[in-house]
Amino acid sequence: MPGEIVILGVFVADTAYRADRQPKMGETLLGNSFALGPGGKGSNQAVAAAKAGGRVHFISRLGDDAFAEMAHATWADAGVIPQIIVDHDSFTGAAYIFIEEDSGDNAIIIAPGAARNISEADVELHSDLIASASIFITQLEQPIPAAQRALEIAHAGLARTILNPAPAAEIPPGILSNCDFVTPNETEAEGITGVPVRSVEDAKRAADVFLSRGVGAAIITLGENGALYRDGDRVTHVRAYDAGPVVETTGAGDAFNGGFAAALASGAEPVDAVRFGCATAAISVTRPGTAPSMPLRSEIEALLLSGS
Repeated sequence: MPGEIVILGVFVADTAYRADRQPKMGETLLGNSFALGPGGKGSNQAVAAAKAGGRVHFISRLGDDAFAEMAHATWADAGVIPQIIVDHDSFTGAAYIFIEEDSGDNAIIIAPGAARNISEADVELHSDLIASASIFITQLEQPIPAAQRALEIAHAGLARTILNPAPAAEIPPGILSNCDFVTPNETEAEGITGVPVRSVEDAKRAADVFLSRGVGAAIITLGENGALYRDGDRVTHVRAYDAGPVVETTGAGDAFNGGFAAALASGAEPVDAVRFGCATAAISVTRPGTAPSMPLRSEIEALLLSGS
C-alpha cells in the first residue's frame, strides 16, 4: 500500500484571464476568455498527488465563503483528505492569473487570505499526522515559520520531506537541512543559490549549492528540458515528455511535485519518481487550468510506457 502523503499549503480560487498580451499600467484591454477554478500550490499538489494514486492529507486555512465550498468540492472529487481550520475573520484566498494566448505562459498575483494566518500552532495541531507521514511537502505561499516547523517535525519523524521553494523567497538558515528533497524551477534555484540557471550544466552547479547547505537531493525543474536530479552520489538529467501541444503551463510545477510525491510514496526510487513527475507535468500542460489539469495515474503510466 502507498504511504501517506501530508501537504501543508494554500488553497486559492484561480481567476484566469486569457489575452494576447498583458495590459500596461493604466491601460485596459479586452480579453479572450475568463475561467474561475481551484488553485493554490499546496492544494494543486494535493490534487495532483491524489489523482496520481497517493493517499493525501492537506493542511490549510480557509474562510467561510463560496471559495471554501469550491475547495472542499475539489478535494472530494480528487480524493484529498482535508485537514482544515476555518478562519471566520478572513477570506479564502484568490489569485489573478494572466495567460498569454499564443504561448500559454503566465503571470500571477496571489492574495492568500486566511492562509496568510497559517501558524506554527496550526502545524502543532497536526504534528502526529505530519510525523507519521511517508512523504511531507510544503511550499512558501504560507508563512515560512509554519513551513519550517512542519519540516522539522516531519524530518524528525518518519517522513521524507520535500520543499518546493515557490514562490521565490528568502529561506531562513537551517530550513534546508530538514529537506530530503528541494524542487525549485530555474528562477527559484537562481534566487536561492545565486547561480543563474540557463542550461543543464548550470542546474548541476546550482544543485551542488543546495547540497552544500544540507539538502539531501536537489531536483531542478527545467520546463521543456525536463529536470536535473542531484544527490550525494549521482547526477541525472531526466528528459521532458511530450504529451501533445501546450495549452497552459500554470500548474506544471505543481503537477510535477504531486506526481513525484505519489511515486515516492508508492516505493519508486527517486530518479524514477522524477520521471513520473515529469510525465505528470507533461500531461498537465496540455490542458487548461491548474487542479483540473492534473492527470490520473493511468494516464501518467500510459505516457511513460509510450516513451513519448
